[in-house]
Parts: sequence; C-alpha cells; structure tokens
Amino acid sequence: MPLLGCVADDFTGATDLASMLVRNGMRTVQVIGVPEGPLPEADAVIVALKSRTAPVGEAVAQSLAALDALLAAGAKQALFKICSTFDSTDAGNIGPVADALLHRLQAGFALACPAFPANARSVYQGHLFVGSALLNESGMENHPLTPMRDPNLVRVLSRQTDGTVGLVPFAVVERGAAAIRGEMTRLAESGRRYAIVDAVTDAHLMAIGEAAAAHPLIVGGSGIAMGLPANFRAAGLLPERGDAGVLPAPSGTCAVIAGSCSRATLGQIGVAREHVPVLELDPLALPDASALADAALSWVDGKLSAERPVVIAASAAPEKVATLQQRLGRDAAGSLVEHALAEIAAGLVARGVGRLVVAGGETSGAVVQRLGIRALRIGPEIAPGVPWTVAEGSGTRDTLHLALKSGNFGGRDMFVTAFSPQG
Repeated sequence: MPLLGCVADDFTGATDLASMLVRNGMRTVQVIGVPEGPLPEADAVIVALKSRTAPVGEAVAQSLAALDALLAAGAKQALFKICSTFDSTDAGNIGPVADALLHRLQAGFALACPAFPANARSVYQGHLFVGSALLNESGMENHPLTPMRDPNLVRVLSRQTDGTVGLVPFAVVERGAAAIRGEMTRLAESGRRYAIVDAVTDAHLMAIGEAAAAHPLIVGGSGIAMGLPANFRAAGLLPERGDAGVLPAPSGTCAVIAGSCSRATLGQIGVAREHVPVLELDPLALPDASALADAALSWVDGKLSAERPVVIAASAAPEKVATLQQRLGRDAAGSLVEHALAEIAAGLVARGVGRLVVAGGETSGAVVQRLGIRALRIGPEIAPGVPWTVAEGSGTRDTLHLALKSGNFGGRDMFVTAFSPQG
C-alpha cells in the first residue's frame, strides 16, 4: 500500500512532485487520471489530473474520486499538489478542491506552501516570489489561462474559500519544526482553515514537512514533499532505498514538444534554434489542429535522430497568444493547440521516437491522454523538478521515456542537453 497518496492538478506538476519523492528515497508511480483498478505498488502514488483549469465542479469531483482511490489503497497521508506559482483564478481551483478534500478527510486545517527554492520559488511574509520578482511581475501576470496579478497568497487563497486563511511568517519558520507546529496549532484553534507558510530555503521546507507529520492533508508545490519521507522513516514505515529512481535504458530517436508560453520555455526554444531543428507552429495562419499536425509531421520526416532532438513548438509571446484568443475564443484557442500537439506526439511515437520531452502542463496532459498512457514510473532528473519517466501498462509504449516539464522549469539549454548521456 502507498504511504503517501497525492492528488496533482496537472501532469507536469505530478512528475515534478514524483521527482522530489524519488530523490528522497520513495519509490513513486504517477497514475494518469482517476484510477479504475488496483494501484501500482509504490511508496507514493500520485494521481495526475488535468484539473487546474477545469470547471470548478469537475475539478472537485475528479479530485475527490482520486482521493477516495488513494484512501482505499491505504494511503496514510494526502498531499494536494498545486503549481509553484499558485496558478488559479479567484474562482479556484485551489481553494474549492482543498475545501472538498479537507471535508472528505474530516479535517479542519491544512497548510499551503508552493515554495521550491531550487527553482527560484519562495514565499516571504505571505508573498510569492519568482527569483527576485514578485509573482505579479514575473511574467505570470500574462498567463493565458490563470493570470496571477496578486502576489499575496493569503489574499489569493482567501478569495477562493469560505474559510479563513492565516500566515506562518518567516520569523516563526526560522525557529524550526516545533515553532511551526505550535503556530499552526494556534491558527487552527483560532478558526483558521488554512495557513500560508513562508519558506525561502530547503531547510525551511524540511522543517515544515516535519511539523506536518500528523496532518491528514498538505497543500503545496513539490518542494513541500521534501521533508515527508523522513517522517515515514522515523515511524518505521519506509526503509532506506538507493534504487528508487532506476529505469530501463532508453532507446529510439528523440524530440521535444512545447506548448508552454512561459518566459523560460520561450528562452529554451530560442537556445534550441541555434543547435537543433526547430519548427514553430502558427495557429493564426493555420487554425486547424489536424492540418497543423500533418504539416509538422511532414516537416519532421528525415530529421529524427538518436543523437539530437527536433523541437516542435506552439509556444508564443503574450501578444500573439492574445490575438489567437481574441480570434477564436480562449477555450477554443487552447483546445486547438493542445489537440494539434497531442496528434504530433502520437505521430512522433509512431515514427520511432523513444525519448520525448513535453513542455507545459496543459500540453503534457493532452499528450499523455492521446498516447493512452495510464501510469509512469519515475526515474532520474534532467533538471530540478523534471524527471525522466517510463510509461507503464501501455503495451508497445513500455519503453517510451517521457519528461513532462512545467513551462517555467529547466535551464536555457535544457532542450539541447536533456538527451545527452548525463541528461
């Protein structure tokens, strides 16, 4: 049975979390969608949903079904994995889903912390920073689906829940696990449903994890999972493991598919242009998903290699995304790009691609669903929060290596270096 049962609101966030757990010695499997049968054997099981931007009612229903499956399998603690940039609108979905999970667990309080210092995400006095910039000045204010225009997470979460939200500030976190535990107890006893917890270092995250050992539910980014395996070891439930991330050797040609419009992904595409073949799709010029996919797959013929990737990108600058959304509507524009990239991924795998990096949470969800993959075994990292995985339970795709990358993650040369022997 799993020790830790996780519900993730998108696919790249799930692999990001899985990577953190593997790095800290937990054998981890990522299940795609609500499980329909027995869960795979692992120390941690993550149910990856495509619920971050789904209608609130749908996101809540899927998340509850995922939690029920994890609890039925024996999970001892639940984690609701959200984006490290707290991606959501004032309507949700973080608050409504967390409310529903708390109610199902018959719990009255949860901490929330999206910090991930290794990827330059920190929370200070309740404000979320991306590097040295406040969240609303980091580029996330231009996100096409969840524009983040308020860096104060206490305010952001308060607008999404009918409960009240407190803060465990930096000065308390600096004093360690006992002080954090005491402050969370005080907030819970005073009627707070949630506490945003400051964290700017890995040591802070370790202390927060220790302080939350007895919490039924934790809400946060992958960083918050850093301290959880030690709790299970201390309880005698998790042995020391040195092989948690071992995968079979990769084979086949390699490719990158990018749908994220984040600054990081746009920069990665720019670097890739200097080294490998890059095709940038233009949905404005060709607003037909099948036609876009056919054109991309025609372009790729003769270019696939086991030594260096091809890159196919629908990523675009904010003004171009806005123009496409104005012309087609926000939902139709997003659906067009996701469908096209998913069809391209299927065509690439059919052409012998055995190693595939996918950039963007919505894109990753569309690709994995199109390929019919039901579970991913988690392996070593390419970059912080971005592991290689191997598809499980998918017939001929058992040797397909996938890396599902959050748009904001990875260095500028990631699309070039991910396929090197070290990558």
